[in-house]
Amino acid sequence: MSERDDGDWTEEEIESEFPIGDGTAETEAIVHCPHCGEANEIALDPGSGSDQEYVEDCQVCCRPWLMYVRYARDGSAVVEVYASDT
Repeated sequence: MSERDDGDWTEEEIESEFPIGDGTAETEAIVHCPHCGEANEIALDPGSGSDQEYVEDCQVCCRPWLMYVRYARDGSAVVEVYASDT
């Protein structure tokens, strides 16, 4: 697996992390803001590991969320979003 500072992964690098036959890694999801309830389309980065935790702001109300993303071996992502006070 390649470590790069720019955060952008090539399709080849994604496939090496999630080998052919295991499925394609999800790279986007729709989540609902825990503050305002609006739907937001977010980008996912499978190259950041199978278990991820980070803060992202709502595209509508700009309030922060705590995001948990877990990738399964088949490349599917489970995304959990919680209200954050940070």
